[in-house]
Amino acid sequence: MVGERTSGQPPKRWAVGITGASGSIYGIRLVEELLRTGAAVHLVVTEAGWRVLKEELGWESSKRKEMLERRFGEAMESGRLVYHPNADIGASIASGSYRMEGMAIMPCSMGTLASIAHGISDDLMTRAADVMLKEGRRLLIVPRETPLHAIHLENMLSLARLGVRIIPAMPAFYYKPQTMDEMIDFLVGKVLDNMDIDHELYRRWGDEHDGD
Repeated sequence: MVGERTSGQPPKRWAVGITGASGSIYGIRLVEELLRTGAAVHLVVTEAGWRVLKEELGWESSKRKEMLERRFGEAMESGRLVYHPNADIGASIASGSYRMEGMAIMPCSMGTLASIAHGISDDLMTRAADVMLKEGRRLLIVPRETPLHAIHLENMLSLARLGVRIIPAMPAFYYKPQTMDEMIDFLVGKVLDNMDIDHELYRRWGDEHDGD
């Protein structure tokens, strides 16, 4: 159940960003899984991200709060899911004094990635990412673009050298996925792995031999 708490400990805080790259369902599923583990989530969606949510999932961008409440009602009511407009540069996650575990941008457009790589923080998405870098917190980026040209690759390399985890939206087939949901969950699981969060979203290589 979305919004489920798993322990009496204060929830760990994670920021999740959704940009205008294709694959908005990845970010939505990540939010669901983080809430399931008991984490508190701060969600930021760019204007282009809202457009993609409409195109891919049918979310009405003019009814943003309603769309979020429909999917995450319990978590929003309890305050464990907080939505920040991307223009709100004064939001809590824009400050390094606000303690967080880190941030995942999933999916991440090449425009957002370029801004982060060059220290341009003119909205909440890029400012929050910049805070993760300056405070030495985890920043995970899931780029979704193909093909990639040299500037894309150089920007990813610049961020990787700063310790950013670059997790491309690449499906795997060794576990024989049967549905699109299984392929989505695989990538969400890879992001959770890099957050050091336990999950059972996909069968790991070698699991079939455990106990032999």
